[in-house]
Amino acid sequence: MAELPPTFRSLYLLGPERLELRELPLPRPGPGEILVRIDAATTCGTDVKVYRRGGHPRMLRVPTPFGHEMAGTVAAAGPETTGRRIGERVVVANSAPCGACRSCAMGRENLCPDLVYLNGAFSEYLLVPPRFVERSVHAIPDGLASEVAALAEPLACVLHGLEVLGLAAEEGPPRGAALDALVLGGGPIGLLFVAALAGLGHRVALADPHAARRAAGAALGAAAALEVSRSEPAAEDLRAAASDPLGFDLAIDATGSVEGWERAVGCVRPGGRVSLFGGCAPGTTLALDTHLVHYSELALFGAYHHRPATVAAAIRRLAAGAIDAGVLLTEERPLEEAEEALRGMIERRVLKAVVRPHPG
Repeated sequence: MAELPPTFRSLYLLGPERLELRELPLPRPGPGEILVRIDAATTCGTDVKVYRRGGHPRMLRVPTPFGHEMAGTVAAAGPETTGRRIGERVVVANSAPCGACRSCAMGRENLCPDLVYLNGAFSEYLLVPPRFVERSVHAIPDGLASEVAALAEPLACVLHGLEVLGLAAEEGPPRGAALDALVLGGGPIGLLFVAALAGLGHRVALADPHAARRAAGAALGAAAALEVSRSEPAAEDLRAAASDPLGFDLAIDATGSVEGWERAVGCVRPGGRVSLFGGCAPGTTLALDTHLVHYSELALFGAYHHRPATVAAAIRRLAAGAIDAGVLLTEERPLEEAEEALRGMIERRVLKAVVRPHPG
C-alpha cells in the first residue's frame, strides 16, 4: 500500500438537504481497528430519505459522516487486530450486532437491541471499529469489481426479506412449485427483489409508474411490467396480471408508502404471503381488512435490514454474476459530486450512482 496521507475528505450530513465536504486528519487505527480506503460507494433510496429528512431515528445523528454502501481496501490495521491484512479488498457492512443477546443467538442479528451502525461510505477513508472488524467485514472475491461488491448491503437486505418470507436466498431451482410474485416499486431495492426472485426460478411481475424502471425490471428478469400510479389501478385490477385469477402467491412492497402496503395486501390470493418491506414514514398507520386477512389466511411479514449471513450470501451471489449490476449502476461521480448523484435519484434520472472517492 502507498504511504498514507495526513488528511482525508469525508462528506458530512448537517441537516435536511445540507451536505458539507470536510477535510479531516487521517485517523490511525487503534487496537482491533482497521482503516479502509474506500474504492467505491453506491447511493441508495435510504440515503435519499436521510438526505431529505436530515437524519434517521436509528442509523445516525447529524452532524455525521454520510453513506453506507461501500467496498474498499484495508490500508492499515491497529495492534491486536486479527483476521484482516493490509491490501485486502473488503466489504464493510453498515451495522454490527453484539453477538451475545437472545436475538443474536437465534440468528436474528438485525433485531439485536445493541445493533450499532457505521456511516461514512462517501469518504476517502473510513476507520472501522473492532466490533465491525470482527463481525461485519467481508473479503471481496477475486474478480469482483468494487462498485459491484458495494451492492452487497442492499442485496443482503433483499435476501433477508426473502428468508423472512420462507424462501431460500441462494441461487437454484425453487423448493416446490415456482411462485407467482408481485413486486410493487421499481427503485433499486424493488429491482433487486425482481432479480433475486427471477434467479430463484419464480415468475415476477413488477409494478411501477416509470417506464425506465419497468424496462430495468424486464432486463433483470421480470415476466411482466405493470404501469401504476399511487391510486390506479386498484388491487383487484393488478390481480388480473397473476397466473391465478385469485391473485399472486406473494406480494412485496418496495415503495415504502401506506398505499403500497395496502395494495400489496389486496393483491395476493387466499393463503398468500405479503412482505411489508418498504419502510413508511414515522407515525403512519395501515388500515387492514380484517375479514380478508382472517378468512383468506394471509401471512403479513415485516422485514428489516440484513444479517451477517445474508451479507456473505449477497457477496457470493454478486461474485457468481447473479445480478446484472450494469442495469442498476447508471451513473458514476467523484466524491465532490455525491450530492448531484442524490439529486439525480430524487429526479428519477438515476437508479443508483457509483461514488468514487479516489477517481483515476
